[in-house]
Amino acid sequence: MDKMIHTNLKAMQGIMNRQTAIANNLANANTTGFRAEIVNAQALYLQGEGLDSRATSRDAVIGADMNAGPVANTGRPLDVAINGTALLAVQAPDGAEAYTRRGDMTLNDSGLLTTGDGHPVLGEGGPITLPPADQVQIAANGAISIVPRGGDPTQFQEVARLKLVSAEGSEIRKGRDNLFRVPDDGALPDDPDASVTVAALEGSNVNMTQALVDMIEASRAWETQVKMITTAQDMDDSGARIMQMPA
Repeated sequence: MDKMIHTNLKAMQGIMNRQTAIANNLANANTTGFRAEIVNAQALYLQGEGLDSRATSRDAVIGADMNAGPVANTGRPLDVAINGTALLAVQAPDGAEAYTRRGDMTLNDSGLLTTGDGHPVLGEGGPITLPPADQVQIAANGAISIVPRGGDPTQFQEVARLKLVSAEGSEIRKGRDNLFRVPDDGALPDDPDASVTVAALEGSNVNMTQALVDMIEASRAWETQVKMITTAQDMDDSGARIMQMPA
């Protein structure tokens, strides 16, 4: 019984991890630029003396679905949809460089450019801060130009450039804050070929139908493990009663 229950408990722990990832995907089905988390099961054989006859299952988030989401025009000059597989560099809460596909940018009172979830957008020299301007426009290559207060509306001045990077050939990991990072505090170089679509936003790439199906499958898997634990308990009780029978 003990071996069976420990195997079931490990499986239930994996199912909980899977349900958490699915729930996070469902909760972010309408989040701009969100990349669905991918969960995979791995068999872990118990090491020890004798044969490796038992294996537990571990479900863990191994990455994200990097397929593109739907792009919709917004008409807003600070909105950008990042083309291809490029990523936008932002500053994480711990000050490190991180990456996102979220392009709904805003300017705060001090002129700091941030994404919709509040992360400062990085340029070639760090977080981008724009001076007071009558107009702001972003080019396809990520260059940011402004018309200074009281300036000629036909004369734009380039003041910054979005840091667009490519993760091709590099390892990146998705964090709980939905930001991508390079392991060991690494950083990705600028991608000169990266481009954006201005006045548009990329939506989440979560497949709602598939996510709901996955949630149902995870719930049924949980019920199966609970039934197996109940069966193990019944077997243990039966064995105890046999041992109590008079000789």
